[in-house]
Amino acid sequence: MKLPDPQSSSFSALISDIEKGLIKIPQFQRDFVWELTKSANLIDSIIKGYPIGTFIFWKTRERLRSVRNIGGVELPEPVAGDFVYFVLDGQQRLTSLFASLKGITIQRENGNEDDYSRMYVDLEAAEDEQIVILDVENRDEKSYIRLMDLLYGGLTLLASYPVKHHPKIDEYRKRIESYLFSIISLKEATLDVATEVFTRINVGGKPLTLFEIMVAKTFDADRNFDLSEKFQELIERLRPLNYETISDATVLQCISIFIKKDCTRKEILKLNKSEFIDTWEKGVSAIESAIEYFISYYRIPVSQLLPYNALIVPFAYFFYYNIDKPTGIKQKYLQDYFWRCALSGRFSSSVEAKLGQDVKRIDAILNNELPKYDWSIDISEESITNNGWFSAGRSYIKAILCIYAYQQPKSFNDGSLVNISNYWLKQANSKNYHHFFPKAYLAKQNEDYFYVNHIANITIVDDFLNKREIGAKSPASYMKKFIKQNDDIEATMKSHLINLEDFGVLDNDYDKFFEKRINAIHKELKKRIIHQDSDEQTEVSLPSNEDAAE
Repeated sequence: MKLPDPQSSSFSALISDIEKGLIKIPQFQRDFVWELTKSANLIDSIIKGYPIGTFIFWKTRERLRSVRNIGGVELPEPVAGDFVYFVLDGQQRLTSLFASLKGITIQRENGNEDDYSRMYVDLEAAEDEQIVILDVENRDEKSYIRLMDLLYGGLTLLASYPVKHHPKIDEYRKRIESYLFSIISLKEATLDVATEVFTRINVGGKPLTLFEIMVAKTFDADRNFDLSEKFQELIERLRPLNYETISDATVLQCISIFIKKDCTRKEILKLNKSEFIDTWEKGVSAIESAIEYFISYYRIPVSQLLPYNALIVPFAYFFYYNIDKPTGIKQKYLQDYFWRCALSGRFSSSVEAKLGQDVKRIDAILNNELPKYDWSIDISEESITNNGWFSAGRSYIKAILCIYAYQQPKSFNDGSLVNISNYWLKQANSKNYHHFFPKAYLAKQNEDYFYVNHIANITIVDDFLNKREIGAKSPASYMKKFIKQNDDIEATMKSHLINLEDFGVLDNDYDKFFEKRINAIHKELKKRIIHQDSDEQTEVSLPSNEDAAE
């Protein structure tokens, strides 16, 4: 990269370059937010000859996703191969300047609009007073002039003003036209350097996300590729499947894994634009296949139940290279991998590095080989008991909730399938979670709260209706009502891994219920794990907030 090049540009040259489409606002810049008053103050400073700060441009032949319609004006695209100047610093000032000097009406996101043609120069103001004004109500119409008329008005219009104002009109126009704008041009810099410069300049603002950088880097007008739009299209396709909460970071990791078998930030930033675009459609199809597999085979109905977003990456990698659904030994090995990751806290930290390691394990599965794992898994009843504190964000708890969801739980009162919703599953007190032995009831029994708020005491229910009917009642009390309402209550309760006769429910025996439910969970996990020599029957301690790093 060459050293930054300090330059200056006149009013006419700067506006001309904008109108030619040579100066662009990159997508990673925030929206235009300056109010009309602030823009008026900017022009006031220019008329008074005050410095307004330096614009920092990135001069490059790269084509990024950019805001083409600065201020709502249709601007041309520069000729292919020509230099473009992307604004790294000063876009609020530049947009204000362009809108003010061209009299543009800017539409705001909230539906309001600002008419920049209604900016006026007070011909009676002293030098130390506000010269550029917005309010001209009750003013003599010849005591002020529209900024647009000052710059572009004909002789007849200007001559209509009193002779005493002619010197100011002439002086103010010359000051604007001769004002030299300070510009620093960053030349021959990579996108990574340009975005780093932008981030350092805007230290008080929100740093650019990796996705925002990749949106800019992969934009291709000729191929009609806009990553931001493509991602939103994917999310809309996933919405009917209830997997719309998948993050943009996960999608980037998938594409990088497909191309490089690595997905660190450094490797993602080095991805070739053309290769990225070439991979997109097949990659998105693999992501959708992975999600459909989670829904159909593991019966995980919504993305909020998925122990980790990151699990989509290795499974999408599998479907990228194996289009058909896995059967036989591949199916068993994939299932074993899924539950090992979910129960061990695999992706609670160092996600990208571990995904890179796990690609080799998926490659082994693709070759019908059982992967070797450098971490053990403990699915003993003791381990489930010790690690069962119910917190909806923990992958361990989500894994067991997935076991519950696999049973396709039915509503206590009528046996209908429970509607499991992403919206309801965002927090531990959501409408889908119900303590089978109510917390208030067990509190009266002086039960240890660790065992009260335990995954073994959680059932997935429809909504607050069951809770409202249950309240603080004992299970023996409220279940009698449901037994009368639901002719198939035994099958309904088995869909919750609960047996009314054997679990002590009708005797309000929580110790027996807890022991039996733990055993039922253990049996379900045992079906899904392929025991290896590295697995030891020791307690697996998991952090209570393990998913914060993802």
